[in-house]
Amino acid sequence: PKTHDIIEKHAKYTLTTYGRPPVVFTHGKGSYLYDVGHREYLDFTAGIAVNALGHSDPEVARILFDQAKQVVHLSNLYYNIFFSNSGTEANEGALKFARKVAKVTAKPGQENDKFGVVSFKNGFHGRSMGALSATPNPKYQKPFLPLVPGFAHAPFNDVEAVDQYVTEETCAVIVEPIQGEGGINVASEDFLKKLRSRCDEVGALLIYDEIQCGLGRTGKLWAHQHFSHECTPDILTMAKPLANGFPIGAIMITDKVAEKIAIGDHGTTFGGNPLGCAVASSVFRRINNPEFLDNVNQIGEHFKEQLKSIQSPLIKEVRSKGMILGMEFKVDPAPLVALARERGLLIITAANNTVRFVPALNISKPEIDQGISILKQAIAVFEDRAMNVEA
Repeated sequence: PKTHDIIEKHAKYTLTTYGRPPVVFTHGKGSYLYDVGHREYLDFTAGIAVNALGHSDPEVARILFDQAKQVVHLSNLYYNIFFSNSGTEANEGALKFARKVAKVTAKPGQENDKFGVVSFKNGFHGRSMGALSATPNPKYQKPFLPLVPGFAHAPFNDVEAVDQYVTEETCAVIVEPIQGEGGINVASEDFLKKLRSRCDEVGALLIYDEIQCGLGRTGKLWAHQHFSHECTPDILTMAKPLANGFPIGAIMITDKVAEKIAIGDHGTTFGGNPLGCAVASSVFRRINNPEFLDNVNQIGEHFKEQLKSIQSPLIKEVRSKGMILGMEFKVDPAPLVALARERGLLIITAANNTVRFVPALNISKPEIDQGISILKQAIAVFEDRAMNVEA
C-alpha cells in the first residue's frame, strides 16, 4: 500500500515519459538497492551504466559535501574539453563543433553544403533534436518529425557501405564503438578504420559517443582503445559514469578541432560546475587505475562465462566487452525483466530482443554469482510461460 500511495501521489505531478515499474527505492549501498518495503535488490543496471562505483560511494559523498562548503557554481572555462550536464548535451555540442569546423575548412563555395552527419542503425545518441536526429529509431523520432535536416543513417559495421554514405558533403560521422541501447553490438576494427580513413578523405570529423561504453566499462579507459591508433577519433563524448550519478557530461576534442572553435560558438550555464567537476575528478582517477581496469576485465570475463553457462532454447547469443554485456533472446525478453525484479534482481532490455547487463564496475564475483542464480530462476519461469503460449 505504501508503494502504491507514493506512486499515485507522484503520478499527479510528473510527466509519463517513462514506463516505471511498481517499486520505490529509498537508498542504495554498493551493488544493492532497497525499497520502501525494506526489500533488497541486486542491481545489474547501475542506473543504466551510470553508478560505476556503486550506490552511496563514501568518497563521492565526501567530495560533494566538502565542495558544497566551498564553491558550488562558477563557469565553464577550460581548454580542449567542454563540460555539459548530460550525454545528450555533449553530443549536441559535438555536432555543433563539427558543423562549425566544416564551415571554416570547406572548399571555397561549399561552405553551405558541407553539413551532413552520418550515424548508424541501432545507434542511440540522445533525445534533444540534434541528438535525436542521429538516433534512427522510429519509436523515438516519429512523434517529433520533421527533425534536423542533413542526417543519414548507415548500416552499422558495414565497411562496404561507408563510401556511399560518407561524402564530400559530410561534416561528421558519429558512432558508438559499442552500441549500448542498440543491443550490445561491438564495432569491428576494420569498420572503425574505414570510418577514420574515409573521414580524412572527405574532410569530416569522426565523433565517438562513449557515453555508455567509455570510462572503464570495457576494461580499458575508453572503448576505442581496444582498437589500433588508426581508429582514433577527432571528438569524444562522455557522461553517464563520469561523476557516478552526479549530472555532468564532457566533449573532448583534438587541437585541430579546438583551434577552429571561437568565443561564443557554444556555451552552458551549469556545465563544468565545481561540484560535478570535483566528483568527476575523483571518479576518473579511481577508474583510470590499471588495477581497477584489470579487475573490470576479470569480473567481466567471469560474468560472460556465467551468462554463457545458462541453458535455454530461448537464448540466442551472449555478446560482451568487459562489463557491458548483452544476452539476446529469440523472443521479446520484456517479461523477464519483471520476473527478475520480483526475485530481487534488476536488469534492463536493449534493442533486438536483448537483455543488457551494465552493473557497477566494482561489483564482486559473489554478487555476480548471486545475480546469475536469480537470473536462472527467472529464465526458467520465462521459458516455461513462453513454451505454454506456443503450445
